[in-house]
Amino acid sequence: MSVFATSLPSARSPLSRLFVPAAALAVALIVPLGLDGDGYAIRVIALVFLFAALGQSWNIVGGLANQISLGHAAFFGIGAYTSTRLLIDFGLSPWFGMLAGGVFGGAAAALISLPTMRLRGHYFALATLAFGEVMRVVANAWTGLTGGPVGISVPYSAPGLWMLSFKGTLPFYYLNLAALVGVTAVFVGIRRSAFGYRLRAVREDASAAEVVGVDTARIKIQAAVISGALTAMLGTLYAQMNFFFDPDAVFGAAPISVRIALIAIVGGIGTAAGPILGAILIVSLEEIANVLLSGQVAGLSNLVYGVILISVIMIQPHGLVAFGPVFRWPRRVPAVDAPK
Repeated sequence: MSVFATSLPSARSPLSRLFVPAAALAVALIVPLGLDGDGYAIRVIALVFLFAALGQSWNIVGGLANQISLGHAAFFGIGAYTSTRLLIDFGLSPWFGMLAGGVFGGAAAALISLPTMRLRGHYFALATLAFGEVMRVVANAWTGLTGGPVGISVPYSAPGLWMLSFKGTLPFYYLNLAALVGVTAVFVGIRRSAFGYRLRAVREDASAAEVVGVDTARIKIQAAVISGALTAMLGTLYAQMNFFFDPDAVFGAAPISVRIALIAIVGGIGTAAGPILGAILIVSLEEIANVLLSGQVAGLSNLVYGVILISVIMIQPHGLVAFGPVFRWPRRVPAVDAPK
């Protein structure tokens, strides 16, 4: 009998494993039919999709390798500024800017990973946080490139998919949904691959993984590069959707780095469903608190939001996926016989 079979739930059929995500995708596709295509609700759901995708990209390094990064805003901001500057200076389509941003984001992730990936726990988290803050300070000072504290506007283009310019929010709803599906597919593919097994081995016990031949530093750097590239590419969607941003909005620790880490952690770290559930809860709570309490005592909305978030974490430290087996997709894996 497999040692893994005794510690994990029995595997479901491929059809049953696909039913929940397929049903959720079908619902997401038809939701706009009952809502105003340019309304506030569509924008909130589009933001849920975008931040769920960001949480999923963070999950590759934070969930699979257990490297808790608080500096992903650096990659996000690189992607947002790369596509916008290429559009302003050369008239290039944001699709090209997205690819270029992914390259620069991956390169930046490799650059910061080389000296920090041997760090563990809070030391690594603080190192990545410092990197993100350095990028924010540099962006505020480099006014010729970023616009500094004044910010930068995405130039108007004729509406169309090629230039990612639209009159309403509905196209970004579907673009962000497609991005979420794509990033989730990458996460699931990595998690089920030999690369993913090595990452989880490093997460469980890096010293033991090294003993059996896993190059722990290289594996973690590779995960960081993939995560950084995806995060940077999502920065392009954010820039095009908002039309205007500044260094504090895209490089800030609280609005980006801490938020996407919380989304994955609250939802369920290391799972595909976790960042999606986390984004639904956190982004929705933020919007509800801002709408209902913004006119009350200063800071009350943030206080209520923080209390609710802390309560959720205290009630279920393993994340929202732990509340029901339907949310644990695709954690079940086939049993593997123990070596004899």
